[in-house]
Amino acid sequence: MNINFRKATCEDSVLIGTLVVELTNEISKLTNVQHFDIDLNSTINRCRELIREGHYVAIIGEHNNSPVAVVTMTETYSLYAGGKIGVVQEFYVTPQYRDFGVGSMLIEQVQNYGKQQNWSCIELCTPPLPEFEKTVLFYQKNGLIPVGGRKMRQALV
Repeated sequence: MNINFRKATCEDSVLIGTLVVELTNEISKLTNVQHFDIDLNSTINRCRELIREGHYVAIIGEHNNSPVAVVTMTETYSLYAGGKIGVVQEFYVTPQYRDFGVGSMLIEQVQNYGKQQNWSCIELCTPPLPEFEKTVLFYQKNGLIPVGGRKMRQALV
């Protein structure tokens, strides 16, 4: 399958926001828990702002000029991981493209981008288990290893 990948710009914020909301809705639906307080308009605006300010990078995968995948990333630093690292914030392949290797191609795009940025590693959090055990296996198949723990959050606003 021929997928074209490209680095997103601010003009892609509607597309990115739409795919990210689809991702969060899928997670909430499968777990029967509303994990996210997210709406499309604020997500689009936040995406545009973060990309414009250089805090956020997204790569979009397209098939026949239609979006089929997106990954969003940010750069941070960690002593335990050797300095500069990349954190995958959202990773989404539309359901009808999941059996064609698009996710593995998208991981490769993340790896290539990270090498260009001199990241020591990439990290991500998986969606809740056990509902997303298949997702964990996908990431392991593509070279990521579990390092323990679960993502935790405390709202400050």
